[in-house]
Amino acid sequence: MTISPSESGRILAVSSWLYEEYSLFYREFLTILDLAKLAFEKRDYSSSVRVSARRLSLYSASIVDVSERLKRTYPEIHGDEDLWEEVESQYRQLVKGEYAEDVGRAYLHSLRRRIYQGEWRTADYSFFEMISSSDENLLKTVICFELNGHLSCEVVEEILKIPDFTRSLENIQDDANRIAQRVVDNIDRTSRRINRLIRVEMINTGFYRNRGAYLVGRLVFDNESFIPLIIALLNHELGIYADAVLTSETYAHNIFSSTLANFHVTTTYYHEVCAFLKKIMPRRPLGLHYSTIGYNHLGKVAVMSELEAELVGCDQGLETAVGSPGTVAMGFSSTNSAYNLKVIRDKPTEKYKWGEYGGLESVIRKYTRIHEINRTGSMLDSIIFYKVRLDRQWFSAELLEDLLTQASESVSLLGDDVIFKYLIVQIKLTPLPVYLENASEKQAETAITNLGYCIKNNASANIFNKDLDARNYGIGSFSKIYLFDYDALEDLTEVKIRTNLDREDGEEDIPDWYFEEGVVFLPEELVSGLCIRQKKYCDYFIRRHANLLGTEYWTQIQNDLLGGTIPSISVYPDNERIRD
Repeated sequence: MTISPSESGRILAVSSWLYEEYSLFYREFLTILDLAKLAFEKRDYSSSVRVSARRLSLYSASIVDVSERLKRTYPEIHGDEDLWEEVESQYRQLVKGEYAEDVGRAYLHSLRRRIYQGEWRTADYSFFEMISSSDENLLKTVICFELNGHLSCEVVEEILKIPDFTRSLENIQDDANRIAQRVVDNIDRTSRRINRLIRVEMINTGFYRNRGAYLVGRLVFDNESFIPLIIALLNHELGIYADAVLTSETYAHNIFSSTLANFHVTTTYYHEVCAFLKKIMPRRPLGLHYSTIGYNHLGKVAVMSELEAELVGCDQGLETAVGSPGTVAMGFSSTNSAYNLKVIRDKPTEKYKWGEYGGLESVIRKYTRIHEINRTGSMLDSIIFYKVRLDRQWFSAELLEDLLTQASESVSLLGDDVIFKYLIVQIKLTPLPVYLENASEKQAETAITNLGYCIKNNASANIFNKDLDARNYGIGSFSKIYLFDYDALEDLTEVKIRTNLDREDGEEDIPDWYFEEGVVFLPEELVSGLCIRQKKYCDYFIRRHANLLGTEYWTQIQNDLLGGTIPSISVYPDNERIRD
């Protein structure tokens, strides 16, 4: 197209302005990382919650604000996609060569989709261009300590100094001794006791979340095998102290699970951090590592690229997910994929039992809410893609027909593409009823125990799943149980906790609670609500979590939440703590 001198001037002005707006966004994004560290040092946990919420909303808030101002100030460019192409070309030159160039390009792409309501294509980004690690940056990101067969207290003291806190550690020598001894004890309990420790590699910064801070690295042996090394720090009146040492891949996955709030990592080298985390936890998809440290949009790009890599050239494409069909959500996946995909039905199935259906938007709001809160280690994060298109060849004919007929508000065809208004992506789990069918008794009892903890953790986040059916829960690689369906969620503080156990024998009148509006929950009916087929596992749940079956537990949690007290949750077992 031919561009006049006046249009050329406007294009340059707009591209420069958009680059400035992106730069303002990214500077605040990085500032929040330092604010999270400061909140930990000052024991200002309310500030920690606030900065986490701000970081989650910052990207979308900036996109909405800038798109509206662009429309008012430069309506001719806002309404002309050809002129936008020229703006984008100029903008790419401005951001080119920066470490965060991929963040800058993602920002502009999100802005374009906001303005022109376009669909996300898997080819819109070249993810391999995003990964721009270098030896120089790796040296700035990871610090190595050479070892002579064991982790010495002197090396541990140097590790504890990595965050460069403004507040002193309460007793660094005592912490170093405890950490070094715990590492010895943990290694002695594994097959790696026959190998020799040769070095420890640590990410050269702190990880901050809620009340805690973490130092993250790995211990490397002479056969180049390794185990994670994660040191959990807390801060109390007397100073900062080491609370726990984690050296198993299981606990590493639990700490970095997307079922918890994002970490704030005080470094700009996010590619190197994610690459290192992938080394420690190779079974965890790379896209989730980006999301875990707060680079949620790049995490989306990585997830979409991973999905494409899993499906291109695969003999078996996307099919209906394993397990019972959802009454509201339709799940589908590929057997070789790490992810499960979902869309929301136009209307629920006949098995829906919650009265009037709130519709697609109400369900999406519930999934979005879970993304924006601390998921307490027991609720899967949901990556929600808006206006995304996938290759039609990836779908089985049966699945595609089901999607087009049962979710037509969200799914449509355009040539060789399947267009999704919303697409929910979660890490793949085994539905709990499916798992229990094939598990040994010991495995099943572990799962049932963890189901109770899952329900309790959700309550601590003011989340009540009124559809307690075990089909809404899944089990991951390390025996943890997670809630993954959110269409039946309610605020626990709004639920009416009632009981029939106080009724006298022979009373036949209808109980008073029957006429109450809203959600009524009778704890004594919890086990029957789980719909677990095997009676012996129901009995085991009752023995392990008897307090969940009485009103006292639930009303106490409600009172704590209403009083501003956040019920405690633990992200690692008590036996991993190094203090009494």
